Amino acid sequence: MLRNAIPFARVPLAAAVRRSLTLSLGGMLCIAPLAVLAQEEENVDNGTTVVTATALKVDTPEVETPRAISTVDAEELETRAVNKYDETFQYRSGVVSQPYGDDNNTDWFFLRGFSAENSTYQDGLRLFRSGGYFWWMNEPFGIERVDLLKGPASILYGEAPPGGVINAISKRPTDEAQGTLEIEAGNQDHRQVGIDVSGPVGERDDMRYRMVGLYRDGEGELEGSEKERYYFAPSLEVDLSEDTSVTFLASVQKDEGVPTTGFFPAYGTLNSTPFGEIDRDTNLGQPDYDKVEQQQTSFGYELEHQLNDTWEFQQNARYSRLDLELRTVYPDSYITPPRDITRGVVDRDGDYDAFNIDNRFIARTYTDNTENTLLLGAGYQELNLDYANADSFRTLGDGSSYFTSIDTVDLFNPDYSAFTAPDTGDPTRHEVERNQLGVYAQNQLRIADKWIFLAGARYDTVESSDDFSDSSGRSSEGYDDEQLSLTAGAMYLGDNGVSPYLSYSESFTPVAGIGPDGESYEPLEGRQMEAGLKVAPLNFDGYLTLAAFDVEEENTLISTGAPVQEQVGERRSQGVEVEGVSYLTDNLKLTASYTYTDTRYDVNDAQRDERAPFVPYHMASAWLDYDFAGDLSGLSVGGGVRYMGETVPSADSGIDREVSSATLYDAMASYDINDNWTAQMNVNNLTDEKYVSGCDYYCYYGASRSVVGSLKYNW
Repeated sequence: MLRNAIPFARVPLAAAVRRSLTLSLGGMLCIAPLAVLAQEEENVDNGTTVVTATALKVDTPEVETPRAISTVDAEELETRAVNKYDETFQYRSGVVSQPYGDDNNTDWFFLRGFSAENSTYQDGLRLFRSGGYFWWMNEPFGIERVDLLKGPASILYGEAPPGGVINAISKRPTDEAQGTLEIEAGNQDHRQVGIDVSGPVGERDDMRYRMVGLYRDGEGELEGSEKERYYFAPSLEVDLSEDTSVTFLASVQKDEGVPTTGFFPAYGTLNSTPFGEIDRDTNLGQPDYDKVEQQQTSFGYELEHQLNDTWEFQQNARYSRLDLELRTVYPDSYITPPRDITRGVVDRDGDYDAFNIDNRFIARTYTDNTENTLLLGAGYQELNLDYANADSFRTLGDGSSYFTSIDTVDLFNPDYSAFTAPDTGDPTRHEVERNQLGVYAQNQLRIADKWIFLAGARYDTVESSDDFSDSSGRSSEGYDDEQLSLTAGAMYLGDNGVSPYLSYSESFTPVAGIGPDGESYEPLEGRQMEAGLKVAPLNFDGYLTLAAFDVEEENTLISTGAPVQEQVGERRSQGVEVEGVSYLTDNLKLTASYTYTDTRYDVNDAQRDERAPFVPYHMASAWLDYDFAGDLSGLSVGGGVRYMGETVPSADSGIDREVSSATLYDAMASYDINDNWTAQMNVNNLTDEKYVSGCDYYCYYGASRSVVGSLKYNW
C-alpha cells in the first residue's frame, strides 16, 4: 500500500530490480553501498526487497540468486494487519498457511508439500521447536521482513526439512529518529497496543537504538479459548570503528491463556450425521481446566568487521530460553455412539535453553571480467530441554507406551460441568540434549555480467539424546549422525530482463530410534532440482518469478509388519510456482501467485505413492492495492482473494472423503488523516466462509471472519 503516492516520484519495480545488476564489476559492489541501496529501494518501492542474505548468507540481489525466494516486509504485514506469524505468506506461492486452522498456541506452515515444523529461523539462527509442544513463537510486530527460501537449505543452515527455510528479520535501529504508536480493536474481543521508537542515541552518530513493545489480548476460535501477550524487544547498534559495527538484539515475550484445541473428527465436520454439523467454535477440550503459560527470552548480537578490501568477518550469536506450562484436554479419534467422543489430556511442564552461533568469512575479488564471492563458515547449535510429561499418551521408562482415556463428551453439545480433573499418574521426566556443529564453503562466480555460477558444500555432526524416566524405570534414546550436504546452481542474466536458472540442493533431518536391524536410523535425506525464470523486463513495471521443482526425501519411516518401523519409504513433491508484483497503473498495484503441487508419500508396504494430506494440487491468490489521488488523496483500499484447492486426508486415517476447496476474500481500507495520523480497517474471510482447512486423522476448521480496526500515530 502506498502512502500519499506521488506517481512521478515512484521508481518502477523492474527498474529497481535491474538497477541492482549494475553494482558489480570493478569493485563497485561492497556491502555498505549495497545495504544502503537496498534500504533506499525498499523505501521507494514499497516493499520490494532487492537485496537479501537469507538465500546465500551473503547480501545478494534476489534476481541474481538461482533459487526461489519469497519476501514479505513490514509494510505488507501492516497493510494486511498480520497479527499471527503463520498468516505471513498467505499471498505467496508454495506455502500452505494454517493447515491446522487458527491455532493460538503455535504457527503452522507446509512448504512445497513438507511440514515446516523445524524450518523457522530468526536473524539467520534457528528457532527450536522440540518436546512436542516447546515451540518458539514469532511476534509479527517485531519483524521488519520475512524471507522464505524454498527447497532444501542444509548447505547453509545444517539440519532442516526439505521444504524450505523461513527467516524472520528483527526490527533494527534506524539512522533517523522515528516512532509509531498504534491501537487496534476488533471482533473476538481483540485489543492491541503497540509502540515502536528508534533513532540515534542522544546526539551521537555512532550509536542507534530501537525499542518495540506490544500488548495484545483476544479470544480464540473456540469457545472459551483466549490469549494475552506481552512483548518487548530493545536493540542497540554501535559503530566501534569505520570497519566494525555490532548490533545487540533482545526480546521478552509472555503468553497466557486458554489454548485452542481444534481437533475434530470427520464425523460432523467432513461427513454428515443425523445430528447435523459440529459448530466450528465448539470446544471439545475443557476451557475451565485448560491453560498455557509460555515465556520466551532471547539475547544476541550481530558483528560485522571489514578486515581489508577483500575480506570481511561476520558473526551472529544468540541465547534463548523458553519456559512452558501447558495443560489441555483434547478429543481422541474414538466415537462412542451415537454422539460422544473419548478425550485425553496433554500436560507438559518444563523449559529449554538454546545457544546458536554462526561465523562467516567473506572474500570478494574482482577482475576486468569477473566477480567472485567466497564464503567460509562454521556454526554451532545447542539445545538443553528438561520437562515433565503427564499426558494421556506416554512412553514409559521401559520403552512401552500407552493411552488412557479420561472421559467422553458430547460432540454437538459438550457439558463442561461434568468434568473431573484426571489423575494421569507419575509424570515421565525427560532430559533432552542436542548439538550440531557444521563447517561450510560456498562460492559465487559472476562472469561478464551475464553468467552466475554457484557451488557449495557443508559437513555437519549432530548428536542428540533423550533420557526419560518414571516410576517403572529409566531409558534413553538418541542419535549420532554426520552428513555432507551439497548445492550448485547456474543463472543467465538476460539483457531483456529475463534470467533463467537451474539449481540443485540437499537437506538432512536426523531421526531418533533404532531400526529392526538394531542400528540407529539414518537421517532423512532431501534432494531438489529446480529450474526457473526471474523476469523484470524494461517494458513491464514489476517483476515475475516462475519455478518448477522436484523435491525427494528418502529414508522415510514406514510400517512393514516388523515390530518397529523401517527406513524404506519416500516422500516426493513436484510442482510449479508463479509469483509476481506489478503496478497496473501509477496507483494500482497487484500481487499475485499460483502454485501447483503434487506431493506423494509411502505409508506402509501396501500403501505407497499415496497423495499427502493438507497439500492441494492448486492454490492461487491475488491482492490489489489502490491509492486515490486528487480530492481523495490519502485514501487507500485493498482487497484479496485466496483459493485453496481440494485436499485428501491421511491415507491410513480411514476417512474416505476429500476435503473441499475454499475461496476466501479479504479487504482493507485506510485513510491518512494528516501527516501523522492513519486510520485503517481490515477484514479477513469477508464472507465468513465456514470450511475445513484439512484432515489427517482429525479434521480442522479454517479461521472465521476477523475484523480489526486500527489508529496509528507516526512521528
